Amino acid sequence: MLPEIPDKLFFRIGEVAEIVGVEQHVLRYWEDEFDVLKPDKNQAGQRLYRKKDIEMVVRIKELLYEEMFTIAGAKKKLKNKKRDPSQLSFHFDPDEFLKWKKQLKSDLNSVIKLLDES
Repeated sequence: MLPEIPDKLFFRIGEVAEIVGVEQHVLRYWEDEFDVLKPDKNQAGQRLYRKKDIEMVVRIKELLYEEMFTIAGAKKKLKNKKRDPSQLSFHFDPDEFLKWKKQLKSDLNSVIKLLDES
């Protein structure tokens, strides 16, 4: 369950730790372990988390604490989610596509022949 995230652009690590319910050192460890968790840093080197970063922290916490994944298992799960083609799925039949491509190629060759004859 997603905790209440205040309406701000940036959050410091202490605020994120409080919102999510983990210690700051846990967040720093997760940053080292999970490529998907890379908060920006300001000129002083302080971490600046955005809402999307907090949502990722919540997801990592769910995987590790509630679904009982290992670190490696959680990494794999997040990587597979990243590759999920659902947003880019065109739902086409590869055989139909090849058939259409062959027909298109034939039609284009016919047009080329017609142009060469003129």
